[in-house]
Amino acid sequence: MTTQHHATFIGATAVLMWATLALLTTQSGQIPPFQLTAMSFTIAFGIGLLWWLKKGGAIMPHLRLSPAVWLLGVGGLFGYHFFYFMALKNAPAVEASLIAYLWPLLIVLFSALLPGEKLRWFHVVGGFMGFIGAALLVTKGQSFTFEARYLWGYLAALVCAFTWSSYSVLSRWFGAVPTDAVGGFCGVTALLAAACHLLFEPTVWPTGREWLAVLVLGLGPVGAAFFTWDYGVKRGHIKVLGAFSYAAPLLSTVLLVLFGLAEATWVLGLACLFIVGGAVLAAGDFLGATTKE
Repeated sequence: MTTQHHATFIGATAVLMWATLALLTTQSGQIPPFQLTAMSFTIAFGIGLLWWLKKGGAIMPHLRLSPAVWLLGVGGLFGYHFFYFMALKNAPAVEASLIAYLWPLLIVLFSALLPGEKLRWFHVVGGFMGFIGAALLVTKGQSFTFEARYLWGYLAALVCAFTWSSYSVLSRWFGAVPTDAVGGFCGVTALLAAACHLLFEPTVWPTGREWLAVLVLGLGPVGAAFFTWDYGVKRGHIKVLGAFSYAAPLLSTVLLVLFGLAEATWVLGLACLFIVGGAVLAAGDFLGATTKE
């Protein structure tokens, strides 16, 4: 297996971890979103800190990054969450989530701008199939409407989608920056989220098993996932990762069904066909190359 294929599989583990986000969030109680973000990213920063300590030497050299790298990293991690929460606050959840889920498709399209990347018809069609599947999951097969009074919420969701897709694609340009730098991005994101929490939200502390949910969030979907995603988009097949990202809402829904928090419906089955079919189509050249090795 080539290094690029190996990196793709590592990046795909981030999508699998993000699939647990909804379930773990429901188990974390009534913690406000910015507070939960701050707590989770503090734990994620701890992952980076342990990584640096394992390497040995002082901590500060790991934080000496160029302003452009800091802007991209913090802008990606904090910017995505900030605009997503603002979208949900200013627009209905269905429409806001649907717009935000444009980011995997945008990754597939934007990847054509990277050196050495070629965008083929099956990448685009696969990406659109994934988006249709995600739309079915978000809307539950029901009709939806966009209303002018929610314009700011829709725009925030669109900025959210562009923020994460741009961060993911532009990370390839900074491939020389070690993945452990994500620990620093997580630390600053935790601080900014804490500031937003103090400005906009009441404080609600978790109790009992809710603490465990917060811990797992910080270790997994809001922790290790960002490290493996960084490694994947920098060294792996980014178009494949973009298309495969639509597996996150699908697997998330399946988990909710298994835990009795959602119902299995025909919409879920149809969404599964679109998302899996789109991912396989978009990954056609990747799967073919893997089989030959």
